[in-house]
Amino acid sequence: MDLRTIRDISAIADPIERARAITRAMTEQQGIAEEAARLRRSAIAEAREAGHTLEEIARALGVTPGRVSQMRKGPMAKSPTPPNSRRPPVIVQRALPTDPATRGSVSLFLVEAERQGITPGRTMLYVGLEEAAEHIAACLRVEPGDQVIARRKMMTADEVPVRIATSFFRVDLFGGSRIAEPEFVKPSLQSAIQALGHTFGHAEETLTARPATRFEADTLELDPGEWVVQVLRASYSSEGTPVHVLETICSANRHIFTIGQVGGLDEF
Repeated sequence: MDLRTIRDISAIADPIERARAITRAMTEQQGIAEEAARLRRSAIAEAREAGHTLEEIARALGVTPGRVSQMRKGPMAKSPTPPNSRRPPVIVQRALPTDPATRGSVSLFLVEAERQGITPGRTMLYVGLEEAAEHIAACLRVEPGDQVIARRKMMTADEVPVRIATSFFRVDLFGGSRIAEPEFVKPSLQSAIQALGHTFGHAEETLTARPATRFEADTLELDPGEWVVQVLRASYSSEGTPVHVLETICSANRHIFTIGQVGGLDEF
């Protein structure tokens, strides 16, 4: 994030939109910083394998040998490996906006994948409380670091990991409900939300392309340097209450996004 970007965001008149813009920018910056740190660790590891001492590397970087040791720590501190060839190529389509009938089904991903002739699968990775990241907190209108309910799943297509989908809910609205329980919600998450008296009002959806975090790269089994597309959908009730935030992390190399346009409201 450069100074010009910060100035452009600070000039946005609407305070809510200004907060959203800075949240998106900070999310992108976090992903870039993590990828830069990974590349630096790989470069230091490669230099060490070539015979350079920590002292030589430290002098070149203008830091102490101890700082170089800190830089090179972590599971990614090794030379780049050849592209991962153990997974077959797979492409999944993701429609935007999603057809309401599809979103209200037992699973958006299962329905979309089956229509494309792909064998879908899903695994629940985590259900429980976790601290809200800034971009999630902004959508749910809570403070960053507040406890929220997270439901995190991994989606596969023909046994290839393609997405990490995490639903976030406010504890004051959904704590103690079926949504906070560890298993998949049946017949659907949408029905469970509606059963608690929430009527859908509107949703806001944003896409961000960025480098994968270490967790995302490991979970989706991405090759070094692969990016992800983050789809963030914030849904609000008819009263304007933030009811559901869905963050979907999609492997960029395994997706095509089809964008729908409402008929009669556009021009050639």
